[in-house]
Order: sequence, then structure tokens, then C-alpha cells
Amino acid sequence: MNIENVIKKAFIDLKSKNIESALLDSEILMSKVLKEDRSSVLLNSERSLSNQDYKNFRELISNRLKFKPIAYLTGQKSFWKYEFEINNKVLIPRPDSELIVEQVLKICQNKQKIKILDVGVGSGCLILSILKERKHFSGVGVDLSKDCINVCKINAIKLKVQNRLKLFKTDIDNFDLGKYDLIVSNPPYIKKLDLKKLHKDVINYEPKLALDGGLDGLSKIRKVIKKSSELVKLNGKLIIEIASDQKKMVKKILIENGFFVNKVAKDLSKNDRCIISTKIK
Repeated sequence: MNIENVIKKAFIDLKSKNIESALLDSEILMSKVLKEDRSSVLLNSERSLSNQDYKNFRELISNRLKFKPIAYLTGQKSFWKYEFEINNKVLIPRPDSELIVEQVLKICQNKQKIKILDVGVGSGCLILSILKERKHFSGVGVDLSKDCINVCKINAIKLKVQNRLKLFKTDIDNFDLGKYDLIVSNPPYIKKLDLKKLHKDVINYEPKLALDGGLDGLSKIRKVIKKSSELVKLNGKLIIEIASDQKKMVKKILIENGFFVNKVAKDLSKNDRCIISTKIK
């Protein structure tokens, strides 16, 4: 069977499960099996597929039919300008979180050397994207998960910024190393009772530790803000990602912890997505 027909059959199978990106997913998974980029696969789609490649491809499609995310099946996810290695122990980087990188680069465009802390570093997509863009910046990443620390190390080496990054497996409550010019965080912010409403490819596969924000969705945000008020320098910045309905409450928590709220930035869907604040007392 040639590549085109195999992709076509996979597309029909995925479409039957109402997977919107059925064709793209089929093409991406074929690229993974053949170890070629997608354009090359499509340009040579008349080629016959070996039995082993067909078997490997159908196994991937079988997993996708169970709603396993494409990023976990390929082991990679694009974020900002870079490709990040990921696995099912880390949250999949989202385009909405690129807003944090964008805001940091805007705020720090005239800064030469600054020290950044990333709370809940995950795959490293935030801190590593920033360090890659600014060669004189240095960073520290903390995470409760050893798996996340390991994935972040791999990505730091891949992006050649490992010499400017230190990583610590710790709860932020127990972290007291140094003072920072800037702190970034994408903490878990989904209400515990809302977790079951998430799509199957999220709730069945992504780490709950990176999603569960407690009963009101704010427990981890409170913790990050409280500890950041001790770790950030006076006039330093805290940029934190939030759920679209949390602006009012997060602003209140920030003000209570000595921060001035500079602005709330909206994501691509025009939802409130991150808050930029300055430590003023």
C-alpha cells in the first residue's frame, strides 16, 4: 500500500472519532515513522510503505484514536521558535504561554544582564526560550517533579543554554536561593472540580500535578505569589499565567503581597491570560 492511501485511511479513522486535526495528525505521524519532514512525505506519497513502517504507523494511529496527544506520540512540541523534547510526565507547551516570553522580551529589551526564576519549569519552554533569545541572561528553574527537571535538562542542552541555567527539584515553599530580577510561572490553575470537564486528550494523559489548582483554582497561584514576594528584588517583575476568569482575584492576591499590577495581557483568543506585576514593597 502506498503512503497516500495509508494516510487517507488513517484520516477516515481519526475523523470518525471527531478529531478535528485528523489529516494533519496522520501526516505528522507518518513523518515520525519515516523520519522525514512532512513536506518530503507528501511530495513522495506514491511510494510504497514497508510492512514494518505500516505496523508502526498503525500503532501510533491506534493510540491517537484513544486521544493520546500528538505531542506525546512524536515526543516533540514546537514553542516560540524552537522544538522541545517532551514526554507524558510534562505538560504540553501551549501557544498561549508564548505570551509570557513575548512580555519578558518586551519588558527587558533594554536590559543587559538579568537573573530569572521559573517556578514550575516543566519542559523548560518558558525559561529556555527567554535564555535563547537573550545570551546575557541567566536563569534558575524549580519543579516538584524529577521527570520535569530531567526533560528540561535535555532541552537546555539541545538549545545550548545549559551553562546559563541551574535546576532544582523542590517545592517553591522550600526554595530560598538568591534574589531575582524577574520571576515567571505557569502554575496549575484549573479548579479541581473542573478537571473532569477537560478534553480526553488532556485529562487522560497530561500530568494532573501540572493542571490541578485546588478547589478554587488559586491554591498554587497564591503559593507562587507569596514566595515570589520574598524572592524577587524590589522593583523586580513577576509574570504569571492565569485562567481567563481569574484576573480579579489574582490582582487582589498580588496587591496583598506587595505587588503593583502593571497590566493584564490577552491571549490569541482575546482572553485574559497573564498578569505582569512589579514588587513595590
